[in-house]
Amino acid sequence: MAVEDTQPLISHLIELRKRLLHCIIAVVAIFACLVYFANDIYQLISAPLIKQLPVGASMIATDVASPFFTPIKLTMIVSVFVAVPVILYQVWAFVAPALYRHERRLVVPLLISSSLLFYIGMAFAYFIVFPLAFGFFAKTAPQGVLIATDINNYLDFVMALFMAFGVSFEVPVAIVLLCWTGITNPDDLRKKRPYVLVGAFVVGMLLTPPDVFSQTLLAIPMYCLFEVGIFFSRFYVGQRRASPDPDRQEE
Repeated sequence: MAVEDTQPLISHLIELRKRLLHCIIAVVAIFACLVYFANDIYQLISAPLIKQLPVGASMIATDVASPFFTPIKLTMIVSVFVAVPVILYQVWAFVAPALYRHERRLVVPLLISSSLLFYIGMAFAYFIVFPLAFGFFAKTAPQGVLIATDINNYLDFVMALFMAFGVSFEVPVAIVLLCWTGITNPDDLRKKRPYVLVGAFVVGMLLTPPDVFSQTLLAIPMYCLFEVGIFFSRFYVGQRRASPDPDRQEE
C-alpha cells in the first residue's frame, strides 16, 4: 500500500481518537461533579420502589461492599446518560465533513431529536412505568412474603428498563432515517401496521423483565412512536437522493 493511501486512514483514526477522548473527558467531568451526591442519586432512583413498599419493609444490601459501590456504579451510569448530547455532538463532528450541505441540514434535527427522545423515554419509565409496575408487584406478593429488594439487583433492574425505554423511544428517528435513505417509504410502513404492532410486543418481551406488565407498557408507546415516525418521515422521503451539493464542510 502506498504511503499516500495510508494518510487518509491515519487522519481518520486520529480524528476518531480525538472525538472518543472528548467523550471520555465529558463523562469523567460529569462523574466528578456528581460523585459527592452518589447516595442522593441512588435515593432518587429508588424512590418509586420505596414508596410502594409495605410498612416496615426496606431495601437491603446482601453484599458487604454494595452500600458503597452500588451508588458509585449508578453515578457513573448517570454520568454517561447526562453526557449523551456531548457524545452525539462528537459523532456529528466526526461524520459531518463527509456529508453534503443538504445532508447536514437534515442530520442536525435528527441528532437533537435523538437526545430528546432518549430522555423522554427515561422520564416515561421513571414517572409512569416504575410507580405502576412496583405498585403492581407489591400488591401481588403472596401473603406472608416480606418484600426486601437488594440494592444492586434493583439497580440492574431499573437500568435495564431505562435503557429499554430510552432506546425504544428512538423509533421515530429510525423510521425517518429509513425513509431518508430510500430503504422504505411511509406508504409501505402503513401497510405493515399489523406486523409492527405484533413486533412491538415481541421487542417489549425481549427488552424488559419477564412480566407482561412491563412488556405492555413498552409495546404501546413504541407503536404510538411508530405512527409519529410515519408522520414526520414524509418530510424526509427522497431527500438524500436529491441532487448532491458539491460543497462539503471543510475543517
